[in-house]
Amino acid sequence: MSVTPDLIEPPPPAGRRARLPGPTFWMVAVFGLICVAAGYALSRFEPQVFSVKPRPSVISDLRDPRPAAPAQTYRADEPPQPEVALAAPGAAAIHQLAQRIDILEAEQARTAQAAASALAAAALMEAAQTSRPFAEELAALDAVSPPSAELRALRRVAERGAPSRSALAASFPDYVARAAGAARAPGEAAGLMTRLGAALSRVVTLRQVGDVPGQGIDALLARAERQVAEGDLDHALRTLDGLPPAGRDALAPWRAAAETRADIDRRISAVRAQALEDLARLARSGA
Repeated sequence: MSVTPDLIEPPPPAGRRARLPGPTFWMVAVFGLICVAAGYALSRFEPQVFSVKPRPSVISDLRDPRPAAPAQTYRADEPPQPEVALAAPGAAAIHQLAQRIDILEAEQARTAQAAASALAAAALMEAAQTSRPFAEELAALDAVSPPSAELRALRRVAERGAPSRSALAASFPDYVARAAGAARAPGEAAGLMTRLGAALSRVVTLRQVGDVPGQGIDALLARAERQVAEGDLDHALRTLDGLPPAGRDALAPWRAAAETRADIDRRISAVRAQALEDLARLARSGA
């Protein structure tokens, strides 16, 4: 390989100094030094200059131990409902609610008492229809019912009771015969034949029965006997009031038992009707 002579710089002549570097050399040297200094400064101060601080919200989210509330979801076919703020009830609202609860409890207590009174009155009526005492049933009714004149009157007869209506009807014919004979008994001024007829009537009693019209002894006794058989003691007692004194005296034992029975039934019916009326009134007011 040959080198062109023109490109080869001839060596400087002897005794002559070499040339110093030019401005370009020094510019390149200075630029290199600047790059080296910039690299050292970047490696030394990069953490302080270029550090990124996290946002406060992110730090608070990381430090907060409470779980995040789940997002509310809605069905596709259901529009989202507006959120309603529930305010805590005040003292006045709580007081009104307590009063309302007290009123409802009082109404329920009265209804329960009225129902118990009606049931006890029905049980008393059933027990009193027989000839046995009914003090136990009356005590049960007295415990759930307010005091009344009917209950006080029933206490006087509850220990002994009264004959049933069927028992009174069974014993009435014998008393009718005694009343008929006593009503026909001759007075002090009666003659011999009249006395003989009265004595014979005590052995064989002849009287009319059935629906006998009029106000005679036979008519009154026949009418009363039919009423007793039907259980209508009140009308039978009023019918027997038309007998002469001797006939009424002969019926006195039966009449006392019948009056007691009628009084018991009348008072128990009044107590039961009042209990049912109270129960119905409370039911209507609560509806």
